[in-house]
Amino acid sequence: MARRSGFSGLVNSIAREYARQSRMTEADRKRREKDAIRADRDRERTKALMQKEAKAMEKEAKAAYIEGRVEEVEDLNTDISEYIRELSGVLAHTLKVNDKISFNTLRISEKFKEFQVPQELDNPHIRPRKDDYLKSVKAPGVVGKLVPGAENRYKKALEVVQLQYELDFAQYQKNENERLQKYNKLKSTYDEEKSRFEFKVKERNLEVDQFEQDYRNGEREAVIAYNNMVLERSDYPEGFPQTFRVAYISDSKELVIDYELPTKEIVPAVEEYKYTKSKDEISEKPRKPQEIKDIYLDIVAGITLRSIHEVLEADQGNVLEVVVFSGFVNTVDPATGKDVTPYLISTRVTKEKFLALDLSRIDKSVCLRNLGASVSARPAEMQAVKPVVEFDMVDRRFVDHEDMLDSLSNVPNLMDLNPYQFENLVTSLFSRMGLDAKQTRSSKDGGVDCVAFDTRPIVGGKVVIQAKRYKNTVGVSAVRDLYGTMMNEGANKGILVTTKGYGPDAHDFAKDKPIELIDGGGLLYLLDQNGIKARILFE
Repeated sequence: MARRSGFSGLVNSIAREYARQSRMTEADRKRREKDAIRADRDRERTKALMQKEAKAMEKEAKAAYIEGRVEEVEDLNTDISEYIRELSGVLAHTLKVNDKISFNTLRISEKFKEFQVPQELDNPHIRPRKDDYLKSVKAPGVVGKLVPGAENRYKKALEVVQLQYELDFAQYQKNENERLQKYNKLKSTYDEEKSRFEFKVKERNLEVDQFEQDYRNGEREAVIAYNNMVLERSDYPEGFPQTFRVAYISDSKELVIDYELPTKEIVPAVEEYKYTKSKDEISEKPRKPQEIKDIYLDIVAGITLRSIHEVLEADQGNVLEVVVFSGFVNTVDPATGKDVTPYLISTRVTKEKFLALDLSRIDKSVCLRNLGASVSARPAEMQAVKPVVEFDMVDRRFVDHEDMLDSLSNVPNLMDLNPYQFENLVTSLFSRMGLDAKQTRSSKDGGVDCVAFDTRPIVGGKVVIQAKRYKNTVGVSAVRDLYGTMMNEGANKGILVTTKGYGPDAHDFAKDKPIELIDGGGLLYLLDQNGIKARILFE
């Protein structure tokens, strides 16, 4: 389905900003709460010390001082213990949270402010009444009329009050006109602001409605935006990077997460503090290196299981069947002094298998081994593992006919190649990648399209490659055929290349076997990296 070019950016901006603000607000609240507790403790300790120092000349002064130092150590140890509990509870924390995102929270629900009118503009001025003025002049009675000049004085008085009425009425009209002008201007400004706000609300809510519809339809960018938000709002202890990338393969309903892990420095190097009375000194007891390694491995495992749990629990649109999680660290190679990003853990798991777990009762490391995760043997030393999926090979470049750009019009479409040409292209690709690759004679499915030799000592050997120029998702039978061919050929490794994607069963079968599956997006990426421009368009 064709999408507006600005939709992805807007939706991602809305989703990630909402989630980031939610997480940052909660983290800020916790930080303020902790700071307040520490401040209260410091104030109380300072107050106590000041009171005790006032007794410096008394016998209790020394004991009071020592007591304050002991309390200081207790506070330091309390802080460490609480932080270690937070680190060990990374997985347990998320089990108490509902990770589903309510789309209603993305809509603007606030109402526009009520129209507030200053009192001086809200109340009309009192309109002068002519009768009230005329009543103030009393007409002479029968006897009064006999008084010389009384009638003239009465008429004169009427003229005066009539003039006063006219002056007061003119002032009233002036004041009322000014009031109405100010009121109308204020009301006009309010109406304009309200109209802009209501337009913004309508526009935002329509975008959210479209976002929700696209997400539930499994559209790639909407699924990515939704899961970005899920991971973004996840509340971790202080010091965690919480930086990640997300990709989605629609064909296999596969979500790929590239996640930055904290380094081992996240684990406090101090196990506890001690106060030595004779030296009036607070000393540190270092944490044992093995304990640091164990805690760090537990954190890596916890983040992995937590992230997978969060996206699957939040999967209200049932758009996920497989999750790939790869965790890396940004660190410095001590041998070269250069920045490196080794992967410490990588796993692929189906939704069905993961949701069958009781995460409240598992041993995290054992659970990951059972899931077939590739875990660094020494994560604290940053020993790297190969990620299950190279993130840059995920189908970001995999284009449908509707998304075709004019600039690609002269780039060859792999679907236009015949099977022999496609096999030849794949053979050329692996030759450029450093393998000694030879295309075989034409064969039926289950045969060998290309035989290659990795000439590296120890890790090298014979590689059999099959190329599938398919329009449909490749099933497990093709992977089984490849494995059988490997056995027959005595090959060290098998590679299956397709223009489409693979189903969950195919990935499950390939797991723990020397088989590599390269889908359409990965193929385009490898071609591009080796100077071959191509595209995949299904007519």
